Amino acid sequence: MSFWTVDETHDTAARCWVEGADGHPDFPVQNLPLGLFSDAAGPPRAGVAIGDFVFDLAGALEAGLFPDLAPLTDIAHEQLNELLAAGPEVRQAWRKALFAALSDPGAQVAMTQHLQPVAQVEMRLPCRIGDYTDFYAGIHHAMNIGRLFRPDAPLLPNYKHVPIGYHGRASSVRASGAEVMRPSGQLAGPEGPRFAPCERLDYELELGIWVGTGNELGAPVSIADAHDHIAGFCLLNDWSARDIQAWEYQPLGPFLAKNFLTTVSPWIITPEALAPFRVAQGVRPAGDPAPLPYLWDANDQAHGALALALEVFLSTAAMRDAGLPEHRLSMGDARHLYWTPAQMLAHHASGGCNLQPGDLLGTGTISGPEAGQEGSLMEISVGGKQPLLLPGGETRTFLQAGDRVVMRAHAIAPGRATIGFGTCEGVVVA
Repeated sequence: MSFWTVDETHDTAARCWVEGADGHPDFPVQNLPLGLFSDAAGPPRAGVAIGDFVFDLAGALEAGLFPDLAPLTDIAHEQLNELLAAGPEVRQAWRKALFAALSDPGAQVAMTQHLQPVAQVEMRLPCRIGDYTDFYAGIHHAMNIGRLFRPDAPLLPNYKHVPIGYHGRASSVRASGAEVMRPSGQLAGPEGPRFAPCERLDYELELGIWVGTGNELGAPVSIADAHDHIAGFCLLNDWSARDIQAWEYQPLGPFLAKNFLTTVSPWIITPEALAPFRVAQGVRPAGDPAPLPYLWDANDQAHGALALALEVFLSTAAMRDAGLPEHRLSMGDARHLYWTPAQMLAHHASGGCNLQPGDLLGTGTISGPEAGQEGSLMEISVGGKQPLLLPGGETRTFLQAGDRVVMRAHAIAPGRATIGFGTCEGVVVA
C-alpha cells in the first residue's frame, strides 16, 4: 500500500456514532489524527481526535478492545516516538481498526467510556523531539523576502537546485497555546549594536513533518522510499525576531532570532488521511533546472505535494475587548512549496545523517504568488514599510503584546470529506 492509496477509510458515506463528528470541520471519522493528551486520571498517553472528543487509544488498548493491536499497548504512553517508529503498516492497521469501530453503532457502548471532550484534557507535544530542522521550501516567501534585500536577484543561485535548511532548536518547540515571550538579542543601529528586546516580532506559517521510521547513520534514504519515513504532518509557527535576525544571520544563518520558540499544532495528521489530497508537484515551471537524480522520483512528482488551504488569523487585545472577530491575514495553499516533503527528507538524509523517530522538519514559510497569500507579517508589511489596518482602527507592522496568532489548515477536494489540522496558536505576552 502506498501513501497515496485511497481506501474505505476515506468513504464519504461513512457515518460516525460520536455526536458532532459527521461534517466536523477538522476531525470527522475520515481523519483520525494521533496525539498525546493527559488528564487527571494518569500520565500522558496516545489519543485520537474524533469530532470535539479525544478517543483514549492507550486506554482502549489496555482494555483489550483491539486485540489485533495489542502489541501497541506498551508504546502508546508518555511519548509517541515508538508508535511513529512502528511504520506505515502498523499506522494503517490502527487507522482501519478505529475507523471500523467508530463507524459501527454496535461498538458504541464499549468505546464510549474511552471518549473525553477535548476541552477537558491537556494536549501535549506528541513526541520527544531529538532534532528539529527548518527548511526554506516556500519559493514565493523566498522571493518576497529576497526582494527586500536583493531586488535585482531575490533568489540565491542554489535555491532551485538544493532544499535549503538549517538546524533549529528542538528544546523550545511547544504545543499550540504556549505563551510567546518577546526575546532579547543584539539589534543593529547607527551607533553600533545594542542588546534589547526584539522590536520586530513576526510569525511564519509552515507545515511540520514528523519523522516516523528512522535510518541508520551513514545509510541515506532514497527519494523513492522517503514517504515511508514520514509519519504525519502538523501546522508549525516559526516565530521570528526579524531585527535580531537581520544582524546575526550572516554568515551562518538564524540563531537567537529563531530559537526562543516554535509552536506546533498537537495533532499528527497521518499520510493515510491525506491520501485523497495528494497532488502533483506543480510549482516548478518549465525552464527551471531538473532536480538531481537523488531528488527525483516520478511517483513523488505526480503525488508528493499536498493540496491544503492555509489560513492565518490575528486578534489583538483591543479587538477581543471590543468583541471584534479575529481578522484573517492571509489564505494560501501548501501546494506552493517548491520541494515536496519527500525531497526534503531524502536530502536531509542524503549525506548519511541519521533521522530518528519523532524528529521534526519544518517546510519553511508557505506564501503564494498573489496578494493576500503571504505567510508572514514581514511580507504583508513589506519589511515594516506598509502598516496593516485592522478592524477597530489599529495598525500593525509586526506583533505587539496581546496579539493572538491563529493558524488553520484544511484539506478540501471534490467528493471528499474535508479534514483539518486543528489550530496552531499563541499569544504574545507583555
